[in-house]
Amino acid sequence: METGNDGMIETRAGHWDNVYTTKADDSVSWFEPSPSFSLELIDAAGIGLGAVIDIGGGASRLVDALVAKGHARVAVLDLSAQALEIAKARLGARADAVEWIVGDVTEWMPTSRYDLWHDRAAFHFLTAPDDQAAYAKVLHSALNPGGVAIIGTFAPDGPEKCSGLPVARHDADSIGRIIGPGFTLTDERRHDHTTPGGALQKFQFSSFRKAG
Repeated sequence: METGNDGMIETRAGHWDNVYTTKADDSVSWFEPSPSFSLELIDAAGIGLGAVIDIGGGASRLVDALVAKGHARVAVLDLSAQALEIAKARLGARADAVEWIVGDVTEWMPTSRYDLWHDRAAFHFLTAPDDQAAYAKVLHSALNPGGVAIIGTFAPDGPEKCSGLPVARHDADSIGRIIGPGFTLTDERRHDHTTPGGALQKFQFSSFRKAG
């Protein structure tokens, strides 16, 4: 998929809006009832209760946990307005404490910075080098010096598609080459995710600290 093309971005958003309109959020393959693995990685990042943004967070339960923990600022960015509405409805009054951003991460222009960037299964949908480079540029501008980026993708031996779309499978080295030398790898872990349908998906999570 190319960036800089309004029609393509609309197609991306339309795909995910359709998913969240036609399927229950707890039936999609990436659903997890508790984001315990992500929370473990966030705790390991050592940012305390700093500002966090969840990229491609959709209707994930991670935002609930971050708000409950009392992080200074919590933001969720997703292509799908429908997915974010599901999360807002679930949070109720607590949704007012969250910055909700409907947009394509490759086109987004951050107006503030965060201490932690969390991405579980958004980056791997960017299969074109231009999109990957745009993602890296936004990551650099959105993350504070000394901040941590946690990027989870399908592992090299993971699925080749998700939600009918092709993905780019990664390990820590391939992600590091894309985001550039301004980041140092601090953690890498394999993770097996079991879908609601019982299938096993092999993930790779890599944590990088931005130079101070």
